[in-house]
Amino acid sequence: MYCGGVLQNCMSRIDEIEKEVFDRIEQTASVDDLEQISVEYLGRKGFLTGALRDISSLPKEDRPVEGQKANALKIKIKAVIEEKTARLQQICGTDSFGIDVTLPGRKISCGSLHPITQVAKEISDIFLRLGFDIAESPEVETDYYNFEALNIPKYHPARDMQDTFYVSENIVLRTHTSPSQPRVMEKTQPPVRIISPGKVFRCDSDITHTPMFHQVEGLMVDKNISFGDLKGILTTFIHQFFDKETSLRFRPSFFPFTEPSAEVDIRCVMCKGKGCRICSKTGWLEVLGSGMVHPAVFENVGYDTDTYTGFAFGMGIERLAMLKYGIDDIRKFFENDIRFLGQF
Repeated sequence: MYCGGVLQNCMSRIDEIEKEVFDRIEQTASVDDLEQISVEYLGRKGFLTGALRDISSLPKEDRPVEGQKANALKIKIKAVIEEKTARLQQICGTDSFGIDVTLPGRKISCGSLHPITQVAKEISDIFLRLGFDIAESPEVETDYYNFEALNIPKYHPARDMQDTFYVSENIVLRTHTSPSQPRVMEKTQPPVRIISPGKVFRCDSDITHTPMFHQVEGLMVDKNISFGDLKGILTTFIHQFFDKETSLRFRPSFFPFTEPSAEVDIRCVMCKGKGCRICSKTGWLEVLGSGMVHPAVFENVGYDTDTYTGFAFGMGIERLAMLKYGIDDIRKFFENDIRFLGQF
């Protein structure tokens, strides 16, 4: 037998749904939350959908009225959700793909020169102001220009210092940019004043060495060139690259293509000469090698050793960059970490 309480319960449930759903819609400020409300009330397992199913248990004479009321509520809920969704999308500037057009645009990072390129350019600019020209030579070099023309004949012990990559028996990846010097001297009569920046390659890899790195070699040849000219040029370079307060010293050394030869040290930029781990407690840091061009090199290119003298020098660009910017690991230059590169 039909119980009047069923009708009352169905009507009461629809009224509760109507009040509850519109309160929730009014308080909602998110498109995602509105979609969730639509699922909860209008979905296949939604509250209003369940109420509509219960109408089938009412007497035939009551079903049309309650059914129309529930369907009208369903249409109204759907319309209110759509209207609120459109309003939120307009306010928030979102489209169907969730793009918020009111957000600030993503900044496009501007590229910059790599710190090694910047340091190489700074070094080149200093020597250009001192009257030097820039010379280039192949990165894949013959054994002759890489070694023999520079007074390093086959089986010479100095070759062991180079850790060479051999392409073939007589072809190597250049171990320094010095091959540019005999190449230029073969084609040019003195005076010669050049620097040669570029990539070089050696079988070595640790926190201070990489298989590929960069060097700048320099050469000056003319009549009456002395070691005093060498000291003057390199002192000027050091003071312009670092600062005028930087102390330096010339320490006797050996290179097969110069004689006499000298290493150039500067006062440690980290501890200011007090002694630290970086300078091995000596207060000094080696920055480049130099010396007067060996007569054998001049003979190999046809220069008159009684008429001309000259000096040469070479420096690692990475090493100078590390000292100038306080970098403790050479590998950082090649890891392409934008956080590191962006500091320069």
